[in-house]
Amino acid sequence: MHTLPAVYGNPFNINNGGLAFYGPDRIDQFRRAAEYVDRILKGEKAAELPVHVPTKYHFITKTKAAKVIGLALPRALLARADEVIE
Repeated sequence: MHTLPAVYGNPFNINNGGLAFYGPDRIDQFRRAAEYVDRILKGEKAAELPVHVPTKYHFITKTKAAKVIGLALPRALLARADEVIE
């Protein structure tokens, strides 16, 4: 078994032994996509819509994965996490 910490861009990898997830808030992205669809259905041209970058990010970490590889997560890091999974 390799004991390298891994940070994923997909939150589902946390359940498969990943240490952390850091990426855009998926719900916010879906909400923005719905706004684009609404604007297009109202007649705006898709090519003329502005490009938006994510503004909300999520950080999730799993303490059990950290313990398995002998990594102590600082309290400051745990305090900043949106979700801490035991």
